[in-house]
Amino acid sequence: MTHADRGHYAAKHGKGQAPDERIAGAIRSKVQDGRLGCADAERISTDLGVPIADVGRTLDLLEVRIDRCQLGLFGYPSGEKGKGVRPADRVSPELEAAIRGRLAAGRLPCTAAWEIAGERKISRMAVSAACEALKIKIKPCQLGAF
Repeated sequence: MTHADRGHYAAKHGKGQAPDERIAGAIRSKVQDGRLGCADAERISTDLGVPIADVGRTLDLLEVRIDRCQLGLFGYPSGEKGKGVRPADRVSPELEAAIRGRLAAGRLPCTAAWEIAGERKISRMAVSAACEALKIKIKPCQLGAF
């Protein structure tokens, strides 16, 4: 959701939706200033054995803002629109092929970016930096932020 949607994240899930209390409790124990880092959301997902999308939905229902995207796309204090990632100086042909091979509707899903990083044993930010250099948008977010 956009910056303008702050405080209205739950609206995208329809009225009457209730957060999963087990996930909500884990979120509440880690949230600071109404924000939770993407890495913390991933850790909650892993620790509780729930899909990361369920953590994202619960974050929305609790009106908790996701911060410090592991791909560097949002939640950083400086940079263009709060981005923490910069375009890579060079993208290897192999990495470009891996990225282009996973595009969906011209975009790289966040899940695919994480998978590529794991398979190639590079950082998630390196995949994001390559996408920035190639002018490829990463979307959708596993947590539902975009």
